[in-house]
Amino acid sequence: MEMTLKTNEEQVRKSKSAKLILLFAMVSMTMMFAGLTSAFVVSKSRADWLKNFELPSAFYWSTAVIIACSVTFYLAKKAIQKDNRNAVTGLLLGTLALGVLFVVLQFKGFGQIVSEGYYFTGEGSSITTTFLYVVTVTHLLHLAGGLISLLIIIYNHFKQKYNSTQTLGIELGAMYWHFLDLLWVYLFLFLYFFK
Repeated sequence: MEMTLKTNEEQVRKSKSAKLILLFAMVSMTMMFAGLTSAFVVSKSRADWLKNFELPSAFYWSTAVIIACSVTFYLAKKAIQKDNRNAVTGLLLGTLALGVLFVVLQFKGFGQIVSEGYYFTGEGSSITTTFLYVVTVTHLLHLAGGLISLLIIIYNHFKQKYNSTQTLGIELGAMYWHFLDLLWVYLFLFLYFFK
């Protein structure tokens, strides 16, 4: 009985520590994006800023897809709490597929921007598209970390490391994925309204 109590206390301590570390990382990422969006606002006063620039339609679709990712990850977390392993498998794989689709749609959006005659670097570029590129690629880099952690979670799930009493990995992954989701929605709305 005493051994079980110690083990539970260790799990709670480990869980709190891991969540706190992730929270600090998310706060620092938020500050970085706040800096980028502040620079975006300041740059809007430049004479070469594109006033009639429209976001590509692929960005709208990618926003819906990343919101769906958060929903599937949330449902996976709920399913593991009920020891529903089959549901967790489908939901985690669905989250991975949606995450990859988000990346594909982001690159499709870049292609749509280029096909409109706007470039991100070089002679045909503008400060508007360069900022858009920097902000979205920076988000994609953070999303790459989310996809890698998701692959690790899926691997651990297949190794049966998660169950209703051991959900930490899935909880941390879901926290980070919800953060990426909120971050993209913020960036999308910011880019939509402050173009």
